[in-house]
Amino acid sequence: MKKIILSAFMLIGLAFSTQAQDISKNALGLRLGDSGGFGTEITYQRALGSNNRLELDLGWRNRKDYNNNGYDDNAIKLAALYQWVWNIDGGFNWYAGVGGGLGSYSYDNNNTHYNDTFAFAAGDIGIEYNFDIPLLISLDFRPEFGGNGYYKNNYGSDIALGVKFQF
Repeated sequence: MKKIILSAFMLIGLAFSTQAQDISKNALGLRLGDSGGFGTEITYQRALGSNNRLELDLGWRNRKDYNNNGYDDNAIKLAALYQWVWNIDGGFNWYAGVGGGLGSYSYDNNNTHYNDTFAFAAGDIGIEYNFDIPLLISLDFRPEFGGNGYYKNNYGSDIALGVKFQF
């Protein structure tokens, strides 16, 4: 039994260890997604160490009613996430993070105007490829909790493709 417990701790330690893969000091680009989320966001990443970073995302939308149900909305959202990055092989990494953010939205529904602000907590998990040229592409999943009425049942999630220039 002691050998099994020791082996389990060694495997967990191995899973959370990092290889000597430095991440880019800065990256700026777009995060493109929309599964009930915000759609396009401007994203900035800043390295805080060799395997962790801060990501800031600014998203906005101006959605007009295409279904003729009298609903138009405008929203802006700022998200901040602390991410840990683990190397898989070469320039291929996976990452996970936690954070949160703030936002504001307004909408018109049948000539009635509503305004509100919201705060949310967020998680993030994804994969990325760091090219030899200053290009980084990623695919991630971000669940968000809170939203103070903005999200249905106070939950929103997004799957997005990121394209970033590294410098």
